[in-house]
Amino acid sequence: MRLRFQEESSSCLVEECFSFCCCLLSIHVSYYEDMKRLFDIIFSFSGLLIISPVLLVFMYLIWRQDHHSPFYIAPRVGKNGKLFNMVKLRSMIVGADKTGVASTSAEDQRITGVGRIVRRYKLDELSQLWNVLLGQMSFVGPRPQVQKDVNLYTKEERRLLDVKPGITDFSSIVFSDEGDILAGYEDPDLRYNQIIRPWKSRLGLLYVEHQNMLLDIKLIILTIIAILSRPLALKGVCKILAGLLEPMKKS
Repeated sequence: MRLRFQEESSSCLVEECFSFCCCLLSIHVSYYEDMKRLFDIIFSFSGLLIISPVLLVFMYLIWRQDHHSPFYIAPRVGKNGKLFNMVKLRSMIVGADKTGVASTSAEDQRITGVGRIVRRYKLDELSQLWNVLLGQMSFVGPRPQVQKDVNLYTKEERRLLDVKPGITDFSSIVFSDEGDILAGYEDPDLRYNQIIRPWKSRLGLLYVEHQNMLLDIKLIILTIIAILSRPLALKGVCKILAGLLEPMKKS
C-alpha cells in the first residue's frame, strides 16, 4: 500500500512538473509573439515613413513607363493557409502574371527597365512593410508562396504555415541570386520546384524551430548587408546555421 502511494505521488509530481513546463513554454511563446508584433508595428510604420520619398520616386517612374498602377497585388498564402494580398512595387509588364509562370529568371523578358533596378535593390520587398503593418506578414519569416506551390507541400513543409510569412529569412539571403539560378531554363517553375523550393523549405523549417528575437534581428541586419555585399552576408548566415545545427550533430 505504501509502495502504491509512493507511485501515485511520483506520478502526480511528474504530471505537475510537466504542466508547469508547458505553462512556462506557453508564456515564453506568447511573450515572443507579442514582442515580435510590437517590433513589426513600430519598425514597419517607421520604415514606411523613412523610405516613402524613395518609394514615391519609383512609383512615379513605374507609372511613367506605361501609365498603369505602380503596384502589383500578389495573392499569397499566409499563416494557417489564409490567403492575403501582398503589395509589391511592379517590376514587370502589365499582365505578366497571366502567362502562368510564377518563377522569374534574371533573363525574364517581362521585367521592365525600372523593374531591374527595383529588383536589384529589393525595393519591391520594401513595399511589403504595409503587409507587416497590417499584421499579414512579419519582418522575418518564411517567404510567402503562391497557392500552386503550397499545394505541393509535404506534411513537414506545411509547418511553414504555422507562422506568419516574412519579408526576409535565411533563404532570402542564400537565394538572393534566384533569378540567376533560373536563367536559361524554358520552365523556370519546374526548375524552382526541383532545386530551390526544397532548400527554401529546409531553411524555413529551421527558422520555425529556432525562432527568437535575437535571430530575427540578426537576419534583418544580414539582409541589409546582402544588398551591399552578398558574400559577407552569406558568411554570417553560415555562422548562424552552424550554431543552430551543432547541437543536432552532437545528439
